Amino acid sequence: MKPSRPLYEREPELAAAARAVDDLCGAQAVGGLLVFSGEAGLGKTALLAEIRAMAADRCTIWSARGGETVTSVPFHVVRQLLQPALDRFPPDETRALFGDWYDTTAPALGLAEPSGPQPDPQGVRDGLDFVVARLASRLSHRPLLLLVDDAHWADGESLSWLASFTARLGELPLLVVQAYRPQEMAERNASYVADREAERGSDNQSAVTRVALRALTPDATAELARAALGEHADDPFCREVWAVTGGNPYEAVELVAKVQDQELAPVEESAGQLRELGASARGSGLVARLERLGTNANRFAWAAAVLGTDISQELAATLAGMSSAEAADCTARLRDARIVSGFDPLEFVHPLIATAVYRSIPPATRTAMHGRAAWAITRAGLGAAAASRHLLEVHPDDDQELVAQLREAAGQHLAVGAPEAARRCLERAIEEPPRPKDRAVLLYELGCATLLSSPPTTVQHLRAALDMPGLDDGLRVDATFRLAAALAHNNQLKDAALSLAAEAARTAPGPGLMRLQAAHFMWEGMQAAEDDGPARSRRLTRNADHLKGRDNSERALLTLRAFDAMLRGENAQLIVDLCERALIDGSPARGLGWTDSEWGFELPTMVGITYAFTDQLDRAESLFGEAVRAFEISGWSGAHLAFAHTLLGMVHRRRGRLAEAEGFLREGLRLADRVGSGLPVHWDAACLLIDTLLARGRVAEARKIADRYHFGPPYPSAMVLPDGPCVRGRLLLAEGRKEEAIAELEAAGAALEPRERFNGIWAPWAGDLARALAEDDPGRAAHLAARARVHAERFGTDTAIGEALRCVSLFAPPEEAEQLLADAVRHLERSSSAYEHALARVDYGIAISSHRELARAQKQAMACGAEGLAARAQRARTSIRSLE
Repeated sequence: MKPSRPLYEREPELAAAARAVDDLCGAQAVGGLLVFSGEAGLGKTALLAEIRAMAADRCTIWSARGGETVTSVPFHVVRQLLQPALDRFPPDETRALFGDWYDTTAPALGLAEPSGPQPDPQGVRDGLDFVVARLASRLSHRPLLLLVDDAHWADGESLSWLASFTARLGELPLLVVQAYRPQEMAERNASYVADREAERGSDNQSAVTRVALRALTPDATAELARAALGEHADDPFCREVWAVTGGNPYEAVELVAKVQDQELAPVEESAGQLRELGASARGSGLVARLERLGTNANRFAWAAAVLGTDISQELAATLAGMSSAEAADCTARLRDARIVSGFDPLEFVHPLIATAVYRSIPPATRTAMHGRAAWAITRAGLGAAAASRHLLEVHPDDDQELVAQLREAAGQHLAVGAPEAARRCLERAIEEPPRPKDRAVLLYELGCATLLSSPPTTVQHLRAALDMPGLDDGLRVDATFRLAAALAHNNQLKDAALSLAAEAARTAPGPGLMRLQAAHFMWEGMQAAEDDGPARSRRLTRNADHLKGRDNSERALLTLRAFDAMLRGENAQLIVDLCERALIDGSPARGLGWTDSEWGFELPTMVGITYAFTDQLDRAESLFGEAVRAFEISGWSGAHLAFAHTLLGMVHRRRGRLAEAEGFLREGLRLADRVGSGLPVHWDAACLLIDTLLARGRVAEARKIADRYHFGPPYPSAMVLPDGPCVRGRLLLAEGRKEEAIAELEAAGAALEPRERFNGIWAPWAGDLARALAEDDPGRAAHLAARARVHAERFGTDTAIGEALRCVSLFAPPEEAEQLLADAVRHLERSSSAYEHALARVDYGIAISSHRELARAQKQAMACGAEGLAARAQRARTSIRSLE
């Protein structure tokens, strides 16, 4: 629809648009987001058309429009925006433009067939960010303007991308202009509206301009009427135009056009006829007007309404059951009646018309037409995914072919990173219903589809699948494994372990049983509390110690045994040997990799963590570097990539590269924040970041992180990396809250000792508690330190022994303390733990009053990024100088 000229009472809106376009095209090329909101008919589409005309000579303009009947089509709006531009590039140039994101993102845009593992929706969004940012840079000579009309009807995948992408527009030479109806947006996408409200108070506010459109005043409505009907249109007539339309520009334009069609004199005597004419422009009046065009035109309009947007005249003719000539005739009549515009593809003149026509179709006829549309799309070779939006509208009728099509469509949606679209298809397939023997498999597929987006939903569907016949033995094992993972991600680790134990009890010996047993050991051991940890450890030892790592089941058990032995503080060389047997040439075996779905990413994670806490930091860093690469290549840039950054941060913390550790951990939290809140990765990253900030001497910053992420009791049911209560106790000590710290550390010891978890590097509660009790209860403190030393010497790593000796020295006579600290320095110098080495060297320099030793320690502390420790060394040097 061409906008009326001029746009009445839209000067503020046009001024805002002109400023945004000028900023975009100026020397600084400042991008941003411009949002127009208003009810239907207030002129949003006309305003966007005016902005297009305003920017046509200076900008590269891409546009898209949501549609009421295509909200279930994933990436529909994104494809409208980007496909026409990308189709201009040769295939090799397109691939180069996407870079490493090609395999993840190109399938979502319909530019490539899916390959590789199922992509994470966050990864697809990140790939879209990358591609659009590169295109914006390429087009800096004609900066990029994206117009999105009817955003309230954008599909969920496109809307999610727009929400995340527009949050960073200040960084790009790119302007996005959106228009939507606020009520419909709130009803369909409450989270999107909440995010935009939160954005108002964010740092990004300067890049966002929001304008709410208002209805026209009586004066503006009169001006519009006289521009079309002539200056002789009198005041009473014009005021009645305003009263009938409520100042709605679309309805006013349509009403004036009807006046012209009827050759009605625009005078007071004719005003009484305006209400009847106005009714014909909307709702039942529009339907009556459509019916007067004839049966064929009415049927063709119905077909077009079912198809929605970008309406193919040929497809609409097929759907309406008419020839091409008849369709052309109907198109002409509908165009003359201002119901559709364009030629091929067609569009409805206004979304209000499309809605009225669609809702006027008798329900049974509408359902049948959707079914016929699905058939026509499938016959045209466009695939099950393209037909699925119509299949969703068909009434259940025990049609097994429809079930098969919906399952196929779900698979295609999952392959391009649209699990919500897959969920809708599978839920609809279950309603059909499927054959009884297929129902369990369908519920299994539905559970798998929702694993990333909704673990509670996955639990519901997988439990239902396991409770009925239909799953073969292999699928039962896999369904139980995934059920346990979903329960664990939903903070229900005990239920996860119980589910695995129950299924293992009914599973025959073989690889499936070993997989269940391994997962059972894993989720039992990952619990923050368990009934009999030592008994589980003994069972795991019996099951694993004799294994050679000949297959993945054996490698999984070896991994779990190594991790458990590390937590228990068993001999480190034995632990490393177990890890070596769990890997092939230092890397996870095929099927046990970072993105392999059969076993999950937890097992290679456990190997890497075990290496990190047995002083094998090079091996840990290599594994976690592989994780980052694997997740990035596969587009898993949500919680998985956040966890990989967290793990690398842990390695840098153990190495004593505190600034690097802080950077990785903050990035892990940033990535996790995009996915949700209160996730397991939030606990791990926050715990490690607090520990790192304390090592740097930044106690106030550590407290901010603890408060922001609610780090403290109640803790999750899964253990936190490293031990959460120990790190919180260390924070409380650093804040001078000694009594609270003692209580927290005692509680940590009470939880860990019955489980025989004695690794003092993973859970340093004993050493920190000894320091806290040193003044008030030195006897108990010395006993704690001595016991920690015994466990450290049993474990045998230089880091563990050095840290234990440093603690024991606090309770020894001066000469013995000097020797203990010298031994601690010697052990830690051999380790990769540079921060702990610096700590020991500072303590040693103070003990022997050596200015030279403290200078060396201070330099080492600064190299670690431990400003607080360096300041302590400097104070000690100053004190020694003053005494001298």
